[in-house]
Amino acid sequence: MSRIGKQPVQLPKGVKASMSNNSLLIEGAKGKLNLSIPSGITLEIASDKVLVKRESEEKGVRSLHGTIRAIIANMVKGVVEGYKKELDIVGTGYKATMKGATLVLAMGFSHPVELPVSKDLKVTVPNPNRIIIEGADRQKVGQFAAVLHKIYPPEPYKGKGIRYVGEEVKKKLGKALAK
Repeated sequence: MSRIGKQPVQLPKGVKASMSNNSLLIEGAKGKLNLSIPSGITLEIASDKVLVKRESEEKGVRSLHGTIRAIIANMVKGVVEGYKKELDIVGTGYKATMKGATLVLAMGFSHPVELPVSKDLKVTVPNPNRIIIEGADRQKVGQFAAVLHKIYPPEPYKGKGIRYVGEEVKKKLGKALAK
């Protein structure tokens, strides 16, 4: 039995969970999230908790047991607190701005990079070198941050690029200093 999967997911006050057609809907203060439940996994919803159970001992079902429970726990946390990722832009002349629902990056390319922002994400640019991404869905917040990071990952010689706040970039010696 999965140690993670057999633990119930507690629902705080103000969070509602409902099932319909193999789909779980979690509603809270920060929004609504939907998850389709794969075959072989069943859910028991009580007033203050959700219990994930599996119907068989097949390898595929066993592997999904803990995963589905963890995803549901992340959904509950998302509709209560939300998720947040912060990125820094390092480099002379590199900056970010918001134009309506589009994030515009000036990263030294021949053209500005424009990224449309999804409705369920909140992207703010408090200063030209900092981007803050917030939302209820952990996967969407992380995916948008990863797309930004991939546009110009931090390079190891000067450290220029887009990096997560707190990310350490190991610097290399330049050609003149390496012997």
